[in-house]
Amino acid sequence: MRLPIIQVGDVLVSPDIITEKFCCDIEKCHGMCCVEGDAGAPVTMDEIADIENCLDVVWNELSASAQSVIDRQGVAYTDLDGVLVTSIVGNQDCVFTCHKGDCCLCALEKAYRNGDTSFCKPISCALYPIREKQFSNGTYGLNYHRWNLCDSARQKGKELNLPLYKFLKEPLIRRFGNDWYNDLENTVSELRSAGYLD
Repeated sequence: MRLPIIQVGDVLVSPDIITEKFCCDIEKCHGMCCVEGDAGAPVTMDEIADIENCLDVVWNELSASAQSVIDRQGVAYTDLDGVLVTSIVGNQDCVFTCHKGDCCLCALEKAYRNGDTSFCKPISCALYPIREKQFSNGTYGLNYHRWNLCDSARQKGKELNLPLYKFLKEPLIRRFGNDWYNDLENTVSELRSAGYLD
């Protein structure tokens, strides 16, 4: 049986989020999702304020080019689709990228994990490769963005037998709450009992 789109509360969940095995493998991908692409990560006005409050802490981690972009246009801009996104350098790198060896890291997340700030990073970054969309009726849609850069993550996920929604448990709870996530897990169990899942 083909797995249908799942509704949990006011959120429509793509079946791929349940069935795809996924676990980031930064040693192989080198964090290229923060570098490749043609726009920054979607951000909210509240997140922009949080990021601005972190600037002094992360400033020295940023490249001179990134600092110049932020000085010129701020930490975010409106892209061609009318979406607020983090500023980027050279139409590619997020301004908050920093490097450790040959791996690209997030300066915001690094500061958070070091205990220097209370803000980790935009929820759109934390949820990736899940992308969120809000519909006019107030519901949300969660879709899986398949990208060849994440081939190693899919391979590692298969080895660990780790579904994408479990890999992203923490950011999903951060975004929608613990009760919502519990409802998602209960729905998955019901689908498994109904024969939709192995």
